[in-house]
Amino acid sequence: MQAEEPHLAVIDIGSNSLRLVVYDRLSRAPFPRFNEKSFCGLARDLEETGLLPEDAVRQALAAVRRFVTIASAMGVGQIDILATEAVRRAANGGRFLAEIEAVTGIVPHLLSGLEEARFAAMGVLAGLWRPHGLVGDMGGGSLEVAAISSDGAQGEVEENRMSLPLGGLPVDTLMRRSVSAAKAHVDALLEAHLPAAPDRYPTFYMVGGGWRALARVHMTETGAPVRVAHGYTAPASSMRKLARRIWQMKPGELVELPGAPPRRLAMLPAAALVLDRVLGRLASERVVVSALGLREGWLYGRLDEAERRRDPLLEGARAVGAARSRVPAFAAALERWTDDLFAGETMADKRLRQAACALSDIAWTDHVDAQAQQSFRRLLQFPFIGLDHAERVWLAAAVHARYGGKRNDAAMRPAIDLLDKPRRRRALILGRAMLLAYRFSGSVPTILDASRLVARKDRLRLEVGAVEIVPDSDAVRARLERLAKALDSRDSDIVTTDRTH
Repeated sequence: MQAEEPHLAVIDIGSNSLRLVVYDRLSRAPFPRFNEKSFCGLARDLEETGLLPEDAVRQALAAVRRFVTIASAMGVGQIDILATEAVRRAANGGRFLAEIEAVTGIVPHLLSGLEEARFAAMGVLAGLWRPHGLVGDMGGGSLEVAAISSDGAQGEVEENRMSLPLGGLPVDTLMRRSVSAAKAHVDALLEAHLPAAPDRYPTFYMVGGGWRALARVHMTETGAPVRVAHGYTAPASSMRKLARRIWQMKPGELVELPGAPPRRLAMLPAAALVLDRVLGRLASERVVVSALGLREGWLYGRLDEAERRRDPLLEGARAVGAARSRVPAFAAALERWTDDLFAGETMADKRLRQAACALSDIAWTDHVDAQAQQSFRRLLQFPFIGLDHAERVWLAAAVHARYGGKRNDAAMRPAIDLLDKPRRRRALILGRAMLLAYRFSGSVPTILDASRLVARKDRLRLEVGAVEIVPDSDAVRARLERLAKALDSRDSDIVTTDRTH
């Protein structure tokens, strides 16, 4: 039996909070196993004193010690500690890092502003499929901006990157004194350092808890059918309109914002002000939210080039599917069996089909009456990366159909409204094909490989390569007819291509 790969952990020491994330393994699509945050406010007095407050330091040291204890007890093979803006600016930051090393035995990595920008951008490269544009990561102490471009399956972080003192804490301090002065200060810094190039960077990728909170408010107010922050896409004009409204709100009005995380409310106006001014400066067309940032970029940077080129959606789907299926090898046979199902299939469509095949057996332990709806809800919320909301819905719809779900199932609304009719039809066809494949083959790859589907204009045919496995089952024929109906074929039949009998 192959030994399980060791877990790994990243502790991120930010200006406002510390976070521990334990990942299952180092891979193209690592899954978080444990996630905990401690709000310490290391940078709360930095603008006035130039120091990390002693009580915040003590709280941070206790949090780090606890995080290391938890990670070690979980069998983590490596723990990385990353320190950012507050620590690098504070006069007592070096002493704080030395104390961390003393109590944990781990040497922290103090990142420069440009390194922080690079790793945040690499997190976006890791978490989204072929992104291209500008990445903005607004933390508690600073704003990092970096340009990314896609080169085939692997993207790169361009040299155009910067770090500006426009984090939530310093901007909030300025706003408490004078909102108009804070706005002028932000505008001056952006005008001096941030290039306005909308033609080259029409997409702005939002990273950081404050901006994710804004996105959650936007999703709630606009009635977004999928409430997953990662991959959420919206017109930049709409997001900017919301941001402008929020930074102009009075404190008492913030608590009425629908969808706003309570612990983010205090810093929400600062996050909104910076986003408003950034989007105004860039004149971006759209914004895309990334839940992956510095920590995931740090891990992505440890991968070799071949691993980085892997598709994060397929890596994640195959890992999850193999762990939850009855016959892990069947997914690959199902991919081969459906290769010719769609004429003119694009690369984007192919990767979704392959991911659906990988996940096609995840609900086999559920009650048969609940399989379709349970799988749809599960896939709609599962923490996959490398896909947007519409692709997430398509994947869920295909597996829903694989379990016999009806095309007008109310459980799929309102999410299914993200797909137009051709994409809904494609998901239904693939789902019906997978449903047929499982019933016909008994989940045996060799039996499936000995057959093929032939779809003509008016007829669907299941060709079977051996007489011994020709199905004589009403259930198989019923599933073949359901697939034919989805394909708009008038007739269907099962034939043998075995010439030895």
